[in-house]
Amino acid sequence: MTLLTPPLPAAATAPAVAPRSVERTATPRRYLMCPPVHFDVVYAINPWMDVSVPVDAGLAVVQWQALKAAYEARGHTVDVIRPEPGLPDMVYAANGGIVVGGQALAARFTFPERQPEGAAYEAWLRTSGAQHGVVSLGQAVERNEGEGDLLWDGEVLLAGTGFRTTREAHAEVAARLDVDVVTLELVDPRFYHLDTALAVLTTASGDRRPEVAYFPGAFTSESLAVLRERYPDAIEATEDDAAVLGLNAVSDGRHVFLTQRATGMHAALRERGYEPVGIDLSELFKGGGSVKCCTLELRPAPGTEVAA
Repeated sequence: MTLLTPPLPAAATAPAVAPRSVERTATPRRYLMCPPVHFDVVYAINPWMDVSVPVDAGLAVVQWQALKAAYEARGHTVDVIRPEPGLPDMVYAANGGIVVGGQALAARFTFPERQPEGAAYEAWLRTSGAQHGVVSLGQAVERNEGEGDLLWDGEVLLAGTGFRTTREAHAEVAARLDVDVVTLELVDPRFYHLDTALAVLTTASGDRRPEVAYFPGAFTSESLAVLRERYPDAIEATEDDAAVLGLNAVSDGRHVFLTQRATGMHAALRERGYEPVGIDLSELFKGGGSVKCCTLELRPAPGTEVAA
């Protein structure tokens, strides 16, 4: 497959579409999560991390368990990878890889502190993942940080770059997963991963078009034009909601799991017929992550049902 990166001039941007509430349908998903038993902030590799601010590890586990329970209460299946000592950020499972159509590619991290996580997630995908029809393609060669920068909308893989995942990684992912990739460049260091600035709310299926929400200020003007062209009815989040990682969200097509602090996003989602599910992950926020960071979706091959 190919990289789809047609930079569009601002004049070509489609006009905004008025919000409309529609009936939403949830579809069962399978997620991989990692309990934060070793979570701490002992180094700073993004603007959210402050080693002088203490972390309550016990509270982090309780909050993580509440997120897991929220998924399960709405019919989703959650697999759990064993956390490894010395890897405090392993709780951010989304960064561990990308799975589309049952094909999995494990991440290759930018910072040395996180690089061992790639091997840990690849091992899980190769062994436990295989039990659920996931085929591991090994670790990436180029630097990519999994679903942190790679978001599937049902048609294309939206791929972030600018801070962690390289443009060369986009080409590698397109070839190895056999998907089309749209490159989006991030410019605000607070939004160092794409999943901190953009959320896929509804994936394409049949005649249904994908729907997303994003924070315009996180992107270059060229990438913002691409987003507005592809998703003319997207929710454009405010900076206030983006600044509490309100776009670091997980959607099943009806329920949208996100921080309870992003009140503007909650209201915007309700206007469109979604049901926001507020989650308190205040401790994990100290590491620069929220709901989506903790959640790697295991997308099966077409025709494969998600089962416990």
